[in-house]
Amino acid sequence: MTPRDASDDSSGLPDRNRWSDLERPPLNAASLRRALVRGGGLWTSLDVVPATGSTNTDLVARADELPEGAVLVAEEQSSGRGRLDRRWSAPARSGLFFSVLLKPGPTVPVERWGWLPLLTGVAAATGLSRAAGVDTALKWPNDLLVTVGGEERKAGGILAERAAGGGVVIGIGINVTLRADELPVPTAGSLALAGATTTDRDTVLRAVLRSLEQWYGDWRAAEGDPAASRLQETYAAGCATLGREVRAELPGDRSITGEAVAVDGDGRLVLATGDGVQEPVGAGDVVHLRGV
Repeated sequence: MTPRDASDDSSGLPDRNRWSDLERPPLNAASLRRALVRGGGLWTSLDVVPATGSTNTDLVARADELPEGAVLVAEEQSSGRGRLDRRWSAPARSGLFFSVLLKPGPTVPVERWGWLPLLTGVAAATGLSRAAGVDTALKWPNDLLVTVGGEERKAGGILAERAAGGGVVIGIGINVTLRADELPVPTAGSLALAGATTTDRDTVLRAVLRSLEQWYGDWRAAEGDPAASRLQETYAAGCATLGREVRAELPGDRSITGEAVAVDGDGRLVLATGDGVQEPVGAGDVVHLRGV
């Protein structure tokens, strides 16, 4: 698969652009489909495109016409988004940038759908540990953290968006082979920088999607109950935010500082503030201040 912009230039020499890195081979879409798309399984289709603005935007636009389990992967995103409309950018083929379409209703009540980003975090962390040998921690609500040089670094993120037809599109971005000189910010990291045993993106993607299928199936079978599906306890066990003093920056220019003591049954982060009040936070940006 050769993208249009990888053609020869006017000098007659190959265009040595972002697609010419031999250490970053393309994903094998046919092999991924054979491994993941099967009768009775969650994943119903898997498409890999050379480039797009945002896999989430593309899948949300088509959610009404697609069955549950559609997977869209891009080798490069030009307008990838994280929470709070932050940009997510990385060199072509340096990571995994993909979105999945889930339709948990009517089995799971809508009020429990807020667990989907946290479920995806647990599934991604489990898959990365199995496939790449990387210990991945979760920062509430949607960041994947790895350790690079003794420091926590963000190597991935998750974005959930409601879609037509009773669907939820979950976008996942994971830095796989991002090098130190390519980091967008000093606090970013990648599987390679964290000492991964493999950076084969086909292997990592298969592991994450298989893990997501398992966790989603268990959660759905429990009608979205986070306790019965063991999701709540597993998330808490892998959450690097718990036990930390944090600052939660909330909508309306309000902030709360306190110790993160629990993730409640609704997936909210519970903070114990200095005046003895326990306050649940359902949305906002959380900054780790220090260990407690």
